[in-house]
Amino acid sequence: MEKLVITGGKRLEGIIEISGAKNAALPLMCTPLLTDEPVVLTNLPRLADITTLTDLLNHLGVTVTIAGGDGTGSGGRSLTFDASNIADTVAPYDIVRKMRASILVLGPLVARMGEATVSMPGGCAIGNRPIDLHLKALEALGAVIEMEDGYVRASAPRGLTGGEVRFPFVSVGATENILMTAALAKGTTTIENAAREPEITDLAKCLTGMGARITGAGTETITVEGVEKLHGTTHAVMPDRVEAGSYAVAALMTRGDLLLKNARSADMQAPLDVLAEAGAIISSEADGVRVKSNGNLQGFNIVTQPFPAFPTDMQAQFMALASVADGASVITEAIFENRFMHVPELCRLGADITVNGSSATIRGVNSLKGAQVMATDLRASMSLALAGLVADGDTVINRLYHLDRGYERLEDKLRAVGAQIERVND
Repeated sequence: MEKLVITGGKRLEGIIEISGAKNAALPLMCTPLLTDEPVVLTNLPRLADITTLTDLLNHLGVTVTIAGGDGTGSGGRSLTFDASNIADTVAPYDIVRKMRASILVLGPLVARMGEATVSMPGGCAIGNRPIDLHLKALEALGAVIEMEDGYVRASAPRGLTGGEVRFPFVSVGATENILMTAALAKGTTTIENAAREPEITDLAKCLTGMGARITGAGTETITVEGVEKLHGTTHAVMPDRVEAGSYAVAALMTRGDLLLKNARSADMQAPLDVLAEAGAIISSEADGVRVKSNGNLQGFNIVTQPFPAFPTDMQAQFMALASVADGASVITEAIFENRFMHVPELCRLGADITVNGSSATIRGVNSLKGAQVMATDLRASMSLALAGLVADGDTVINRLYHLDRGYERLEDKLRAVGAQIERVND
């Protein structure tokens, strides 16, 4: 097993290039299932989740090839997806169990092939994330849903028909699934209480490039006029706002100065506002966002909510920040009920954190102490890395497969701006 060893106390300064967004790339990789023409995605990050979804697409019959180079340089890869011959409409357990986003193949397959069978998905154990909203949305468009032996089967042999989908609460994944599905449904589909995240807008932009008719992406109401056929396109994956936010936290925690190349402030305004409150000097520049410390680090209060509010995917990283801030901070997790699993691990490093239900009170300490810790999920792993950057001595992070699901070349990027960090074999 590989481990990450971080020797804390190094100030970070320089440029970090932000990769393509994992949360945008995964739904984008499902869009080729909607057409028999090639779709080229550029700026794809090199991540375990990308590999897992590629394996699933290969299983379904999609040919995936590297377009333009071997994909080993900076700036992300360009991959061509050719789904002209769908060989199978079953997404098996062995692949789907590794990643929740696998459920996103369900809608596109039903829309184009008239049927799909997908294993119940896996992923990070951060709380209850049922797929019932996905299924009810498909039923609203005329799909017949059956559940058996841990699999979901959806069928629409006569095709899907546009309808009204109203989500009882905001769901990014369900919005993405029905947005792709509705593109090939007959008639008009209205999605109410839709997710407003930038990744939704990015997906809609790609679908529009394929010939879909979509209005309202980025708002609470999205309207899709179904078309008979979609065509291929070339689309660049948006920058990863969660990765950018994570490195912004690193800049402040280490009293550093980082230019986050390619980052877009509009995509991460809520985290940037909290960073500014905590002591960051933030400026938008032509090629990204600069974050540097003003020399102080103050406590703060946050509540996770759907975009444009503070994102749940940044909660763990900001808890690491609060651990070394002056005074007390309160973080309330209002999205997932089991997303404080990183608390015991941060406490192993010396953090002072008390959890009461969905809220955590963090009292800043003068210093953290390096120790052996274990990543419990993707974002928790980054919170431990951030804590390790400022802890006295060595911090050793186990279970790196969580980290590799969402952060491309983390140790290379951090080492280039001054961190003492290496990946070692157990």
